[in-house]
Amino acid sequence: MPRYVALLRAVNVGGKRSVKMSDLRDLYTACGMYDVVTYIQSGNIIFSSESLDAMALQTELEVAFASRFGFASDTVVRNATEIAAIIARNPFADQPDRASEWLVVLFLADQPSPTAEVDLRQSYAGPETYSVIGKEVFLYYPNGIGRSKLTNVLLERMLRTRGTVRNWNTVLKLAAMLE
Repeated sequence: MPRYVALLRAVNVGGKRSVKMSDLRDLYTACGMYDVVTYIQSGNIIFSSESLDAMALQTELEVAFASRFGFASDTVVRNATEIAAIIARNPFADQPDRASEWLVVLFLADQPSPTAEVDLRQSYAGPETYSVIGKEVFLYYPNGIGRSKLTNVLLERMLRTRGTVRNWNTVLKLAAMLE
């Protein structure tokens, strides 16, 4: 049975849109998922499912979440193989001067068009380094994330899709939990 991770956007951030992880585990179990575990309070759910269709799972889980908690949370689903491939494709892996705490991955719901990436490069030339690879954007924030003008809102608008960010250490932990 395939293992997946669901990455929820903007839950338990700044004391808003609070969701107990035990409630999330119960919801996923009620939706027919198996071996459900959560990681930290930011909406990372690892589970097994008989479904082989991550996009269908994504839609099902978003609908169930909104119904249960009364607000929507964009959800991105990746399987264990995809997470391993994301780690292997890290364009910053061979650059030891890049501290992992400033490296994040924006997990996108859809793959952006090649023209969307070109538009982004033409409209933003900040100090951040980024690379769009498939349905992920690898971002390195040399001056930290908090003050950067390269925000999720800008990235989603320019790439014309939605997504959610996880720091590199979380990505590695989720990969280990998927094994």
